Amino acid sequence: MCNITNSDSDEQELNPEPGEVELTNRVFDVNSEEFPVLGDLDEDAHTWSNNLSDDLDVGNISNFFHRVSSEQVIYQAKKRLKMIGKYVMGDLLGEGSYGKVKEMLDSDTLCRRAVKILKQRKLRRIPNGVQNVEREIKLLKSLKHKNVISLVDVLFNEEKQKMYLIMEFCVGSLQGMLESTPYKKFPLYQAHGYFIQLIDGLEYLHSKRVVHKDIKPGNLLLTLEGELKISDLGVAETIDFFAIDDTCVQGQGSPAFQPPEIANGLDSFPGFKVDVWSSGVSLYNFVTGEYPFEGDSIYKLFENIGKGEFTIPDYIEDPLRDLLLGMLRKDPEERLSLQQIRQHMWFSRRPPVTAPPVPIPPLRNDEFHCMTVLPYLFDHYYDTSDTANNVEYFTERELNEEITKREAEQNNGSAQTNQSSKRRWKKPISCIAVRKIPGCKQS
Repeated sequence: MCNITNSDSDEQELNPEPGEVELTNRVFDVNSEEFPVLGDLDEDAHTWSNNLSDDLDVGNISNFFHRVSSEQVIYQAKKRLKMIGKYVMGDLLGEGSYGKVKEMLDSDTLCRRAVKILKQRKLRRIPNGVQNVEREIKLLKSLKHKNVISLVDVLFNEEKQKMYLIMEFCVGSLQGMLESTPYKKFPLYQAHGYFIQLIDGLEYLHSKRVVHKDIKPGNLLLTLEGELKISDLGVAETIDFFAIDDTCVQGQGSPAFQPPEIANGLDSFPGFKVDVWSSGVSLYNFVTGEYPFEGDSIYKLFENIGKGEFTIPDYIEDPLRDLLLGMLRKDPEERLSLQQIRQHMWFSRRPPVTAPPVPIPPLRNDEFHCMTVLPYLFDHYYDTSDTANNVEYFTERELNEEITKREAEQNNGSAQTNQSSKRRWKKPISCIAVRKIPGCKQS
C-alpha cells in the first residue's frame, strides 16, 4: 500500500506555490504493524492499494504473460517510396561484397537509371579503397563513349555515410547470359557482335591512354537495346600522354584473365596487350563455354597461364581459331594489337545465323524487365486498398530464416574466396565526382 501526503515541513526553504503539492511515497506491507488505518491518515492524504494475489495465481499467470510463436507474428510487405535527391529508388538489381545495385528513376527526365550504393565504412576496409575511388572519379569524368559505361551523378549522404553512384541502366551482364544457357556459350554470330563492340570500347579507352586491366564477361553489361557497355574501371590505370610507351608495373584484375607476363611476376609489362589478352580469354569463353587456362588453386592457375599452353576445341575453325591463337600468344610483343584484330578476317565478316540468340535472363521472372519503380509510385500516390488480395504477407520465422540464409551465403562466399586465393584481390569500384546532399528522407 502507498500513502501520498502533502508535506508541510518547516525545513523547507521555499513555500510551495498555491496548487502545488509535494508527494511523499510510503510503501507498507499489508500484514505489518506499521500498516495505517485509513482513519488515521491526513485529510489530504491519498491512498490506494493493489491486491493482485488473485491474478497472480498459477492458474491466471497467462493473463499477464503470453508466449507467441514466431509463426504467429505476421508482417505485411509494403512498398515505401524512397527518394535520393531527385531520384526515386526501385528494387534491388544485384548485390556484391562491396555494395548493392538498385534501379532508379530520374524524376526530372524520367530516365531509367541504376545506382550503386557504397558504404564509406566498407571502402575504408579495402586496401587503398578511398584512393581508388578518388582516382576513378577523375578518370570517368573524362570518358564518354557508347560502349563504355557512363555515370550520370554521384550523391553522398553524410548522415548514413553512403555514396550513391547513378549510372546508365543495364539489364544484365554477358556472364549472366552465359550462365543461363545449358552450353554456357553464345552462337558465333552473337559472340561476333559483342566482340566488335568490345574492341570499339577498348580502342576508345586506349586512345585516352587508359588500360582497363579487368576485361571479362562479368564486367561487360548490356542495355535493353543490346548495346554493350564496358564497366568496372576500378583497377584501370591511366598512362601519361608524354610517356614513351604503355609500360605498366602493377598487375590487377581477375586471376583467370591475367596474361603470362603478370602470372610470371614480371616487374613491368605492356599495358595495352594486357587488355588484348583478357579480351581473347573472353572471346574463348564466348564461343566454347570454357576457359583456356584452369587450375585447382590460384598458384596452379598462374603456373598454367605462365606456360602459355592451351588447346582449342576442334569445332572452332579458321579464321576464328587463328584469331584466338594470335590474341593469346605468350610473348606480348608477338600478340596481336587492336589494329591487327580489326583487320582480321573473322572480325570483318559476320558469321551466318545458325541458332536463335541467347536471350537476356529475366529478373525475378520478368522477361520484359519492367520498371520496378512504378509499384512504389502507385502505392504512394494512389489508393491501392482494392488490391488487398495481392498483398504479400510473411511471418517472423520466414523473415529470420531468410536472414540466416543470406548470412550463410555471404559466409560461404567469403570462405571460398579465402580458400581459393591467399592474396586479397581488389574488387572494381566505379564512381565519379561526389556532390554532397542533405540527409535522405523517406517520402
